[in-house]
Amino acid sequence: MQQSAKIGRYIGGLVIGQGRHAGQPLRLLGWQKWFLAGAFGQDGDAGLSMARGNGKTTFTAAIACAAVDVGSPLVEPMAETLLVASSFDQGLIAFRHILHFLGPSLERYGRRFRIQDSANRATIQDRETGALLRVLGSDPRRLHGAAPKLLLLDEVAQWPPERVRPMLAALRTSRGKIPGSKALWLGTRPAAADHPFQRALDGHGVGFALSYAAPKDAPPFRAATWRRANPSLPAMPDLAKVIRQEAAEAKRDPEAMQTFRALRLNQGVSDVSVSVLLDADTWRAAVELEGTGPAGEYVLGIDLGQNAAMSACAAYFRGGPLEAVAAFPELPSLAERGLADGVGRLYLEMARRGELIQAGRRVSDVAELLREALRRWSRPVAICCDRWRVAELRQALESVRFPLVALVERGMGIRDGGQDVRDFRAAMLGGQVRPSNSLLLAAAMSVARAVGDPAGNWKLAKHTQGGRRAAARDDAAAAAVLAVAEGRRRWGSKTDRRSWRYRGLA
Repeated sequence: MQQSAKIGRYIGGLVIGQGRHAGQPLRLLGWQKWFLAGAFGQDGDAGLSMARGNGKTTFTAAIACAAVDVGSPLVEPMAETLLVASSFDQGLIAFRHILHFLGPSLERYGRRFRIQDSANRATIQDRETGALLRVLGSDPRRLHGAAPKLLLLDEVAQWPPERVRPMLAALRTSRGKIPGSKALWLGTRPAAADHPFQRALDGHGVGFALSYAAPKDAPPFRAATWRRANPSLPAMPDLAKVIRQEAAEAKRDPEAMQTFRALRLNQGVSDVSVSVLLDADTWRAAVELEGTGPAGEYVLGIDLGQNAAMSACAAYFRGGPLEAVAAFPELPSLAERGLADGVGRLYLEMARRGELIQAGRRVSDVAELLREALRRWSRPVAICCDRWRVAELRQALESVRFPLVALVERGMGIRDGGQDVRDFRAAMLGGQVRPSNSLLLAAAMSVARAVGDPAGNWKLAKHTQGGRRAAARDDAAAAAVLAVAEGRRRWGSKTDRRSWRYRGLA
């Protein structure tokens, strides 16, 4: 009997531990039989991709059991199996399935198995054969001394981007110790075509690949399209119900649609949505609102650029007016910057209109920018800034003897940054902001991007995150978000805020 058939027979004898079919034998579906035949019918690695919810984790756990259980077909003396997930906590989900599947053997053979199940270690070892199963997160530092015979690489597309290649390199070198080792790649498709998992699914370095995915041009709300990415659909009525519910939500919500395409249709797109910070019509309507000019109380939002980048200040006045000013260092010239950033004479025109100043020689002079803000708008009621650069800002405030005001520190992640983006958008849509006819602000808003997660939380994109251009100058937009969000909280609600007051100079 072929090895794949032996593995299939073994898995078919395991008992399901949860869900509608709990307590019943794990009946193999067609795609599972096909994958076992392809993966274990040749010497090379294998890849498997499909949408979420099709029983892949249970199937992965069953294969892991076959490598450590007494008399199971994948057991070899002293052979090590590694199940590598995006995080250790994620790997523990499969580990719980494995422990349940091994329940009968644990009862029958008692102390033959050595099990470690703690907050940072999950292993199962057969003391008699030496066969070992380890669950790991995607951390190369945990691989010292590993010599795996079988690798189960779970949801590689979800591994932290900075760890994918170092982790795979560490795994590759560990495999050199054991001849005939095999790696099984399993998960949803990554968004990038050059991602190592996508390359594996395309046949680079693997002997067999099985991918269930809906074409990107397929109608997303048809059952036939769903079946392309969900091979377990005919056998899982609960999955069909969930997909119908999520499809209905995706019809109404573009953010839900992005997640639906990524996780339910397995189309190889990001499950993080990318959006403009504010659409052009909303901005244009806000600029055209009538009202008094900037006067009275205002909040100053500050975004400090690194090295030779732009730094910007935005002033949001009680009553709605919004203005901004930014600074570049003198070198390189504004004309050279415009050519390098692909915006032509834009910076020169901003400078002509008085919206952009040059301060500092090679690094923007924050102190000079603060002086300019004081000269234009006088003393604010509060300053709102990114806490990552707050020490530099404090020093600049003291150096120019800035009047004593509250300094509100905000993070740029989902927690603070997400709230600021929500408050900013709500204020803009509610007619609470009247931006000046500023070329600086308009240009910044046109390139500012927000990224959102599947839960609908949004924050400003940084660097090239979410498809943002590396040369995008959206510093004035970031400063405006800080100023408007803090002003809305300060004047529109009694939200508790922690603030720091620096000591003014005598």
